[in-house]
Amino acid sequence: MQQKKDKIQKILFWLSYLFRFIILIEAVSAAWQKDLLTLSASLGILILTFMPSLLKKNYKITLPTEMEFLLVLFISLSLVLGELRGFYAVFWWWDIFLHSFSAILLAFVGLLIPYILYTEKRIKTTPKFVALFMFTFALAIGASWEIFEFGMDQIFGFNMQKSGLVDTMWDLITDAISALVLSIITYFYLKRKNKIPIIEKLIEKFMNINSHLSRRR
Repeated sequence: MQQKKDKIQKILFWLSYLFRFIILIEAVSAAWQKDLLTLSASLGILILTFMPSLLKKNYKITLPTEMEFLLVLFISLSLVLGELRGFYAVFWWWDIFLHSFSAILLAFVGLLIPYILYTEKRIKTTPKFVALFMFTFALAIGASWEIFEFGMDQIFGFNMQKSGLVDTMWDLITDAISALVLSIITYFYLKRKNKIPIIEKLIEKFMNINSHLSRRR
Protein backbone atom coordinates (compact mmCIF):
# COMPACT_ATOMS: atom_id res chain seq x y z
CA MET A 1 0.00 0.00 0.00
CA GLN A 2 2.80 2.42 0.95
CA GLN A 3 4.68 1.62 -2.26
CA LYS A 4 1.55 2.43 -4.26
CA LYS A 5 1.18 5.78 -2.47
CA ASP A 6 4.84 6.60 -3.07
CA LYS A 7 4.42 5.75 -6.75
CA ILE A 8 1.42 8.08 -7.04
CA GLN A 9 3.39 10.84 -5.30
CA LYS A 10 6.24 10.45 -7.79
CA ILE A 11 3.84 10.51 -10.74
CA LEU A 12 2.20 13.73 -9.51
CA PHE A 13 5.61 15.26 -8.81
CA TRP A 14 6.90 14.57 -12.32
CA LEU A 15 3.61 15.62 -13.91
CA SER A 16 3.98 19.00 -12.18
CA TYR A 17 7.42 19.41 -13.71
CA LEU A 18 6.16 18.19 -17.07
CA PHE A 19 3.63 21.04 -17.11
CA ARG A 20 6.40 23.47 -16.15
CA PHE A 21 8.58 22.11 -18.95
CA ILE A 22 5.75 22.65 -21.45
CA ILE A 23 5.44 26.26 -20.27
CA LEU A 24 9.21 26.66 -20.69
CA ILE A 25 8.92 25.37 -24.26
CA GLU A 26 6.21 28.01 -24.87
CA ALA A 27 8.65 30.66 -23.65
CA VAL A 28 11.52 29.37 -25.82
CA SER A 29 9.22 29.19 -28.85
CA ALA A 30 8.05 32.75 -28.23
CA ALA A 31 11.65 33.95 -27.89
CA TRP A 32 12.56 32.21 -31.17
CA GLN A 33 9.66 33.95 -32.91
CA LYS A 34 10.52 37.23 -31.17
CA ASP A 35 7.03 37.33 -29.67
CA LEU A 36 7.84 39.40 -26.59
CA LEU A 37 4.25 39.45 -25.34
CA THR A 38 3.91 35.65 -25.25
CA LEU A 39 7.46 35.34 -23.91
CA SER A 40 6.72 37.67 -20.99
CA ALA A 41 3.42 35.93 -20.28
CA SER A 42 5.01 32.46 -20.41
CA LEU A 43 7.78 33.43 -18.01
CA GLY A 44 5.24 35.02 -15.66
CA ILE A 45 3.11 31.86 -15.76
CA LEU A 46 6.19 29.71 -15.10
CA ILE A 47 7.01 31.78 -12.01
CA LEU A 48 3.43 31.35 -10.76
CA THR A 49 3.82 27.56 -10.82
CA PHE A 50 6.66 27.85 -8.32
CA MET A 51 4.49 29.58 -5.70
CA PRO A 52 4.57 26.46 -3.47
CA SER A 53 8.39 26.64 -3.47
CA LEU A 54 8.27 30.34 -2.56
CA LEU A 55 5.78 29.53 0.19
CA LYS A 56 8.15 26.91 1.55
CA LYS A 57 11.20 29.17 1.36
CA ASN A 58 9.63 32.33 2.81
CA TYR A 59 7.08 30.93 5.26
CA LYS A 60 8.40 27.40 5.94
CA ILE A 61 5.09 25.92 4.77
CA THR A 62 5.25 22.83 2.56
CA LEU A 63 2.22 21.85 0.51
CA PRO A 64 1.40 18.17 -0.04
CA THR A 65 2.33 16.93 -3.51
CA GLU A 66 -1.36 16.58 -4.41
CA MET A 67 -2.09 20.24 -3.68
CA GLU A 68 0.97 21.47 -5.56
CA PHE A 69 0.00 19.35 -8.58
CA LEU A 70 -3.56 20.72 -8.61
CA LEU A 71 -2.23 24.28 -8.41
CA VAL A 72 0.17 23.74 -11.32
CA LEU A 73 -2.60 21.97 -13.25
CA PHE A 74 -5.03 24.85 -12.77
CA ILE A 75 -2.45 27.45 -13.84
CA SER A 76 -1.61 25.39 -16.93
CA LEU A 77 -5.25 24.85 -17.90
CA SER A 78 -6.18 28.47 -17.31
CA LEU A 79 -3.23 30.45 -18.64
CA VAL A 80 -1.38 28.12 -21.01
CA LEU A 81 -4.27 26.32 -22.71
CA GLY A 82 -6.86 29.00 -21.97
CA GLU A 83 -4.93 32.08 -23.04
CA LEU A 84 -1.82 31.09 -24.99
CA ARG A 85 -3.57 28.30 -26.91
CA GLY A 86 -6.95 29.98 -27.19
CA PHE A 87 -9.11 27.37 -25.45
CA TYR A 88 -11.37 30.12 -24.09
CA ALA A 89 -12.33 30.99 -27.65
CA VAL A 90 -12.50 27.41 -28.96
CA PHE A 91 -14.53 25.88 -26.11
CA TRP A 92 -17.38 28.01 -24.75
CA TRP A 93 -17.49 25.94 -21.55
CA TRP A 94 -13.75 26.27 -20.73
CA ASP A 95 -14.18 29.34 -18.52
CA ILE A 96 -17.13 27.80 -16.63
CA PHE A 97 -15.21 24.55 -16.12
CA LEU A 98 -12.14 26.30 -14.74
CA HIS A 99 -14.10 28.53 -12.38
CA SER A 100 -16.06 25.56 -11.05
CA PHE A 101 -12.81 23.61 -10.65
CA SER A 102 -11.05 26.47 -8.87
CA ALA A 103 -14.02 27.25 -6.60
CA ILE A 104 -14.16 23.65 -5.39
CA LEU A 105 -10.40 23.61 -4.78
CA LEU A 106 -10.55 26.91 -2.90
CA ALA A 107 -13.51 25.78 -0.82
CA PHE A 108 -11.48 22.68 0.00
CA VAL A 109 -8.58 24.86 1.16
CA GLY A 110 -11.10 26.98 3.05
CA LEU A 111 -12.15 23.82 4.86
CA LEU A 112 -8.57 22.86 5.71
CA ILE A 113 -7.76 26.11 7.51
CA PRO A 114 -10.40 26.02 10.30
CA TYR A 115 -10.24 22.22 10.36
CA ILE A 116 -6.52 22.23 11.13
CA LEU A 117 -6.90 24.97 13.75
CA TYR A 118 -9.75 23.03 15.33
CA THR A 119 -7.87 19.73 15.47
CA GLU A 120 -4.87 21.55 16.95
CA LYS A 121 -7.17 22.94 19.66
CA ARG A 122 -6.42 26.52 18.62
CA ILE A 123 -10.04 27.49 18.00
CA LYS A 124 -13.52 26.28 18.86
CA THR A 125 -15.73 26.02 15.84
CA THR A 126 -18.97 24.56 14.52
CA PRO A 127 -20.00 22.95 11.22
CA LYS A 128 -21.90 26.15 10.38
CA PHE A 129 -18.78 28.30 10.80
CA VAL A 130 -16.63 25.89 8.78
CA ALA A 131 -19.16 25.90 5.92
CA LEU A 132 -19.44 29.71 6.00
CA PHE A 133 -15.66 30.11 6.05
CA MET A 134 -15.33 27.73 3.09
CA PHE A 135 -17.84 29.72 1.07
CA THR A 136 -16.47 33.19 1.85
CA PHE A 137 -12.85 32.08 1.39
CA ALA A 138 -13.54 30.63 -2.06
CA LEU A 139 -15.56 33.68 -3.10
CA ALA A 140 -12.87 36.10 -1.86
CA ILE A 141 -10.12 34.33 -3.81
CA GLY A 142 -12.45 34.17 -6.82
CA ALA A 143 -12.83 37.95 -6.67
CA SER A 144 -9.04 38.30 -6.36
CA TRP A 145 -8.68 36.16 -9.49
CA GLU A 146 -10.95 38.55 -11.39
CA ILE A 147 -8.61 41.38 -10.38
CA PHE A 148 -5.71 39.26 -11.64
CA GLU A 149 -7.51 38.73 -14.97
CA PHE A 150 -8.05 42.48 -15.28
CA GLY A 151 -4.35 43.06 -14.61
CA MET A 152 -3.29 40.47 -17.21
CA ASP A 153 -5.59 42.06 -19.78
CA GLN A 154 -4.19 45.52 -19.10
CA ILE A 155 -0.51 44.55 -18.88
CA PHE A 156 -0.15 41.77 -21.46
CA GLY A 157 -3.08 42.56 -23.73
CA PHE A 158 -4.91 39.30 -23.02
CA ASN A 159 -8.67 38.96 -23.22
CA MET A 160 -9.30 36.98 -20.04
CA GLN A 161 -12.36 39.02 -19.08
CA LYS A 162 -13.97 38.58 -22.50
CA SER A 163 -17.11 40.76 -22.33
CA GLY A 164 -15.88 42.67 -19.29
CA LEU A 165 -18.44 43.15 -16.54
CA VAL A 166 -20.82 40.45 -17.80
CA ASP A 167 -18.05 37.82 -17.92
CA THR A 168 -16.77 38.86 -14.49
CA MET A 169 -20.21 38.57 -12.91
CA TRP A 170 -20.91 35.15 -14.45
CA ASP A 171 -17.49 33.97 -13.25
CA LEU A 172 -18.27 35.10 -9.70
CA ILE A 173 -21.73 33.50 -9.86
CA THR A 174 -20.13 30.22 -10.98
CA ASP A 175 -17.61 30.49 -8.14
CA ALA A 176 -20.40 31.14 -5.65
CA ILE A 177 -22.60 28.25 -6.80
CA SER A 178 -19.73 25.73 -6.81
CA ALA A 179 -18.46 26.85 -3.40
CA LEU A 180 -21.99 26.91 -1.97
CA VAL A 181 -22.73 23.35 -3.07
CA LEU A 182 -19.53 22.00 -1.51
CA SER A 183 -20.08 24.07 1.65
CA ILE A 184 -23.62 22.73 2.11
CA ILE A 185 -22.45 19.14 1.60
CA THR A 186 -19.64 19.67 4.12
CA TYR A 187 -22.01 21.25 6.65
CA PHE A 188 -24.38 18.29 6.71
CA TYR A 189 -21.47 15.86 6.72
CA LEU A 190 -19.85 17.52 9.74
CA LYS A 191 -23.24 18.03 11.41
CA ARG A 192 -23.50 14.27 11.74
CA LYS A 193 -20.12 14.32 13.48
CA ASN A 194 -18.55 12.20 10.80
CA LYS A 195 -14.97 12.65 9.73
CA ILE A 196 -14.12 13.15 6.09
CA PRO A 197 -11.48 10.50 5.19
CA ILE A 198 -9.81 12.43 2.39
CA ILE A 199 -9.63 15.55 4.57
CA GLU A 200 -8.27 13.58 7.52
CA LYS A 201 -5.54 12.03 5.37
CA LEU A 202 -4.59 15.34 3.75
CA ILE A 203 -4.49 17.14 7.10
CA GLU A 204 -2.41 14.37 8.63
CA LYS A 205 0.03 14.58 5.74
CA PHE A 206 0.13 18.38 5.86
CA MET A 207 0.83 18.40 9.60
CA ASN A 208 3.47 15.66 9.29
CA ILE A 209 5.48 17.65 6.76
CA ASN A 210 4.85 20.90 8.66
CA SER A 211 5.25 19.64 12.22
CA HIS A 212 6.76 22.99 13.25
CA LEU A 213 3.30 24.56 12.82
CA SER A 214 1.81 22.47 15.61
CA ARG A 215 1.20 24.29 18.85
CA ARG A 216 3.77 23.47 21.44
CA ARG A 217 2.23 21.90 24.45
